[in-house]
Amino acid sequence: MAKGLEEERAFKHLRKVMHSYAPLSDLTWQRLVRHCEFKTIGKKSLLYASGEIPTSFSFVYRGLFRAFNLDPGGSEYNKTFFYEGRFPGSMTALLTQTPTGLSIEALEDSAVIVINFKGFRQLLMASEDLKLFQIHYLEKNWLLRADARDNELVQQDASARYLRFLSDFPQLSQRLAQYHIASHLGITATQLSRIRKKLES
Repeated sequence: MAKGLEEERAFKHLRKVMHSYAPLSDLTWQRLVRHCEFKTIGKKSLLYASGEIPTSFSFVYRGLFRAFNLDPGGSEYNKTFFYEGRFPGSMTALLTQTPTGLSIEALEDSAVIVINFKGFRQLLMASEDLKLFQIHYLEKNWLLRADARDNELVQQDASARYLRFLSDFPQLSQRLAQYHIASHLGITATQLSRIRKKLES
């Protein structure tokens, strides 16, 4: 597929996804596009690196990413995954303009739309329709989901967390390496293998 055609389709998909939360006027959309850039990311490349002060967040048109950090012992912990229709970025670092503790890595060859945060914020303050999008998106994907995950980590055992992962992300179970899933669940790959064998028996 020619890059120009994929770029056009990526922007159409971005508007469709944003419209599912709150419709944007043509004027707001035209202004938003000025702060966006289409970009392809190779597998294993970093979209954002730990220790950097980010200036943007992104929209995944094609591909898969993981957001991970390192514990004091140097082990990786996969905090979350971003796939088509999601918005990877470190919102805390963007809002505070401090170095992010997260790295966001492409797990597949991917295509994203990079959104300049400063331009987005300026437009957000001036556009009621964009504010509605922001409110609905944050409620669904940050507040409600974060609460549910915090409760799971405290209250559910590893098997229950894995079953919940399969229920919430059925499209990811075949795209992710098992050790990435295990890291996200807070268990070892060996433990995950035992859980899977037990569930299949």
